[in-house]
Amino acid sequence: MNTILIIDDEEKIRSLLSRIISLEGFEVFEASNLKSGLKRLEVSDIDIVICDVKLPDGNGVEFSKIIKEKFPVTEVILLTAFGNIPDGVMAIKNGAFDYITKGDDNTKILPLVYKATEKVALNKRVIQLEKQLDNKQSFNNIIGKSEVLLSSVDSAKKVAITDATVLLTGETGTGKEVFAQAIHHASKRSKKNFIAVNCSAFGKDLLENELFGHKAGAFTGAVKDSKGIFEEANLGTVFLDEIGEMPLDLQAKLLRVLESGEFLKVGDSKPIKTDVRIIAATNRDLEKEIENGNFREDLYYRINIFKINLPCLRERTSDIELIADFFLKTFSRKIGKNISAVSSAYLKALKNHRWKGNIRELRNVIERSVILTDSSILDIESLPPDIAENNSDNESNKLMSAFSMASAEKIQIQKVLNHTKGNKSEAARLLEIGIATLYRKIEEYKIS
Repeated sequence: MNTILIIDDEEKIRSLLSRIISLEGFEVFEASNLKSGLKRLEVSDIDIVICDVKLPDGNGVEFSKIIKEKFPVTEVILLTAFGNIPDGVMAIKNGAFDYITKGDDNTKILPLVYKATEKVALNKRVIQLEKQLDNKQSFNNIIGKSEVLLSSVDSAKKVAITDATVLLTGETGTGKEVFAQAIHHASKRSKKNFIAVNCSAFGKDLLENELFGHKAGAFTGAVKDSKGIFEEANLGTVFLDEIGEMPLDLQAKLLRVLESGEFLKVGDSKPIKTDVRIIAATNRDLEKEIENGNFREDLYYRINIFKINLPCLRERTSDIELIADFFLKTFSRKIGKNISAVSSAYLKALKNHRWKGNIRELRNVIERSVILTDSSILDIESLPPDIAENNSDNESNKLMSAFSMASAEKIQIQKVLNHTKGNKSEAARLLEIGIATLYRKIEEYKIS
């Protein structure tokens, strides 16, 4: 139910409006002046304020600005006995939803109220989505309670409030971009752009254009100036994933950005200033890459001001249950299935797996299981064979073996029935089983 506050010093008008609006199913509060109206706003969740312009203790036009500053979701409709254009313009400028003359209010007020409730609902939805986005990009999105993970999170939180360049290391799939987003979100640059680029996804020329942009005429097809990431992310954060894959000549240009805050667009001779924070990530051993001549030593020391190593999933198996539960809920909701938990055998198989692809691989496995299962609980038969067979529990292995044999038998019976075009006597002969056994297995396997 939407809540409405009517502020008017004339009791008859206040009571009339209250009656008209409450009959529409709204919850209505009343106040005779701005002071009591503000108190009501502070203690109640008010969606719409209908306020007289001339009140004993102030002006409704000015009050609308105070309301929008303190309660941005609340919409304000102003009423005046003598409307004038300057007041109307100022009211809208101060954030009022509308400004109407008394006398018109009986016919106009209800349509306005309904329009205002639509905007309130939209405002609330936007705030809810912003909160969800904030949570998704914050450290709250990093799942796990293991000491090795919490140590990395603690380091990231400490460096986030600074402008220091960060180097994230670790195996592929350990969540380096999630960490980078969390660091940006907790920094003073959080309201500015966070732009990520995978350095291994582009060839040299395309990567240079992606990072620095180009001038018109720099190459065939460059008909106008184009901004690169370092220009788009000014005052924000650039995340350079797989920086170990960056070509050496581009490493030199990146070094210039780090040292002077300047870069050149492709085809330009005039340097452009930029103020960005750089977070880099790699799954390579950059010190070995330096020895092999594949990475610049001076650049390494510039990006390695603050290094955080992200633990692989094998080092924090105690977190697997939490991560699996998160993905289970995510994909159950997305696919529209009511799956509440995983079996103990399923969880044991997950913990016994080596997870070379880390969290990314676990995510894919859970999504596959949710798609395959018809039960309310994920069990090992929905796992890929290489993970299911890794379960050290003998009884679970027997179950998996029995399941595999049953699956093979079901498939073979279905093939033979297809071959005989549904002739069960002929199918039983080819399968070398009795007709009664065939009927039993058809019913058991639910073969159509």
